[in-house]
Amino acid sequence: MLFLGVWMGIDGAEGFDPYPFILLNLVLSCLAALQGAILLIAAKRSDQIASELAHHDYGADTRTRDVVEAPSGEVAALRAEQAALHQLLERERA
Repeated sequence: MLFLGVWMGIDGAEGFDPYPFILLNLVLSCLAALQGAILLIAAKRSDQIASELAHHDYGADTRTRDVVEAPSGEVAALRAEQAALHQLLERERA
């Protein structure tokens, strides 16, 4: 804002860039183009970081699933063995 104010103040009524401020518009358009390119680069980098984090999270979730499934299978086997022993005891009591 300060730059725009100084530009218009120095330019005055009949300065180097008359009222529609064609040169000022050109400068601001170039600035906007540069900012757009920088924003796109930053967004791409942000997407890349998010993708790497998602990949890492997927790997961690997969490892966690494997760690949880191993004891679950063992518990299921123990329950089946307990049920078989329980049936065996019931038959012996009868």
